[in-house]
Amino acid sequence: MELIFLTGMSGAGKSQAAKYLEDQGFFCMDNVPPYVLPDLCGGFIKGRGGEGFGVNKLAFVVDVRSQEFLEGFADAMAQIDENLGCPYKIIFLEASDSVLINRYQQTRRKHPLSSGMSLTEAIAQERTKLMNIKAMATNVIDTSMMTPMALCDQIKEMIIDDEDTGMSIFVESFGFKYGLPVDCDYVFDVRFLPNPFYVPELKNLTGIDDAIGKYLEGFAETKQFVVKACDLLEFTFPSYIREGKGRLHIGVGCTGGRHRSVYCAESIYRMLKDAGFKAVVHHRDIDKDSHRYKTATQGDSSK
Repeated sequence: MELIFLTGMSGAGKSQAAKYLEDQGFFCMDNVPPYVLPDLCGGFIKGRGGEGFGVNKLAFVVDVRSQEFLEGFADAMAQIDENLGCPYKIIFLEASDSVLINRYQQTRRKHPLSSGMSLTEAIAQERTKLMNIKAMATNVIDTSMMTPMALCDQIKEMIIDDEDTGMSIFVESFGFKYGLPVDCDYVFDVRFLPNPFYVPELKNLTGIDDAIGKYLEGFAETKQFVVKACDLLEFTFPSYIREGKGRLHIGVGCTGGRHRSVYCAESIYRMLKDAGFKAVVHHRDIDKDSHRYKTATQGDSSK
């Protein structure tokens, strides 16, 4: 039985995540009061006569809509551990206050706790109510600067078992000026490399383009960095696996997240894949400055 408890902040993407889990064959139940979870899980796992109900992928969405019942989440998990012995994941979706407020303003939906208080106060109260559950989470995902597709990619890596490594690896490029990904286990700063931004013919390209790769590979420190970073990662992986870590988030950052970090993240990703590790790569900020770059180039060409 693959068992997932999906929880987190309202507006952080739980509905999107639940839809993706359904697409992956999970039987999903939404807005489940925690106190019924042990019985529900037991029913699906054991079923009539101990044969189960033919459901081998199960997901429950638990959040602040349960109100006072939410306090029973820890007890429910303890009962599942003691009586069922079924491994599970608790996936907690997070987002910054400003992002959550903006999402609610765009959708015009009502926050579950907003009755009699402002949206800002409701979000603050929700964080307090979910604090203990977040501490229990096996995986925390910050969706503040994440597209729905990137969220699905992260969840995909979490639900795929890998007998060779026992751990999934998420490599993400980003721009420091847009903030660090909050859930990184490693952060590599590649701003020491020459910046293609200052080469006019390269400015509008990205680290995925061959021309950027050829430019950066012209500097010995680029290849040395990638090799040394992978050496460090491969050295630590066995210890992480031994300690039961199921997922490792590696951040690679440059100034804008468009050139150097993208190239290095792709290079690290390919080396890890070639070494037999289960990895996925995502470029968080690759398109953030595209409009500005094009506008600047057009302005230069018109002179």
